[in-house]
Amino acid sequence: MRTELTSMALAHESNRYLLTRLIAKATRRLHRPNTRVQDTMNDAFKRFGCSKPREDRRAAEAASSSERRAA
Repeated sequence: MRTELTSMALAHESNRYLLTRLIAKATRRLHRPNTRVQDTMNDAFKRFGCSKPREDRRAAEAASSSERRAA
């Protein structure tokens, strides 16, 4: 199951090292006491795999920053 989650996340971020850092950071932020770390990691992979692709975010950020400069 985690391999499917990993492949979904790799579709958004092709750099495996960066993906590992992002998942580790998300796991630390999302983890709640009395829950398994594995479940928290799976949740982080699901959230990252279902998020918008990175290129779309960069384009949206560039558009919003250019709008702010114009105003």
